[in-house]
Formats: sequence, structure tokens, C-alpha cells
Amino acid sequence: QVQLVESGGGLVQAGGSLRLSCAASRGTFSSYAMGWFRQAPGKEREFVGTINASGGIKSYADSVKGRFAISRDRAKNTVYLQMNSLKHEDTAVYYCAADRTYGAGTQDEYKYDYWGQGTQVTVSL
Repeated sequence: QVQLVESGGGLVQAGGSLRLSCAASRGTFSSYAMGWFRQAPGKEREFVGTINASGGIKSYADSVKGRFAISRDRAKNTVYLQMNSLKHEDTAVYYCAADRTYGAGTQDEYKYDYWGQGTQVTVSL
């Protein structure tokens, strides 16, 4: 059983940057693909990006492509989401998730086995 903990959320002005972290408080996800998702108030959870186990394959939602970047440090058992040029519409609770079986990463949230509790990101106008 893997337990994920996100951190790094907060309040930032539009145009600013934040880096979210996702660490395992129990277990390891070094061999798992990892995903980032977000959920804004009143909206469904949506895909943000994913990274495969080795870190060599990444994909992003069109809405964040070119602004967000996912990376992972396998030695630290941590995945990061660097968010630049933040917009008000990026305001949401951000979740990381681990996929035990689909090694390349997927946009399908139902394929992920473990989820963190989420961290709030608020981008002011």
C-alpha cells in the first residue's frame, strides 16, 4: 500500500509560479507511472499531466502544455509539478496519483490505484 502526500500549494498571483511535490509517506512508487490531476470548485476532476516510471515519457493536458512540467526524483521517491505562468483558471485542488500497472502513464483517472489528499492552489487575478 502506497500513501501519497502532496505539498507546495498556496496562494499566488497570476503569472507566478509554484512547485508541487508528491512524496510517499509509506511504500514506494519508483516503478509506477505517476499522474497529476486537479479539481476546481463545481467541476469534475481533470487530467493535468503524467510521467512514466523512468521519467522519460511525459504528457500534458493542452491547457497546461508549455507552462507546467512534471519531473521525478526516484532516489527521493518524489514527483514534482512545476507550474509557471499561472492563470486564475488554474485555481483548483491538485492531486497526485500512482498507477501500478500502466507503465507509460495515462490520462484515465480510473486507472490510478493510489491518490493523495490534494493540495489547494489559488491563483489571484
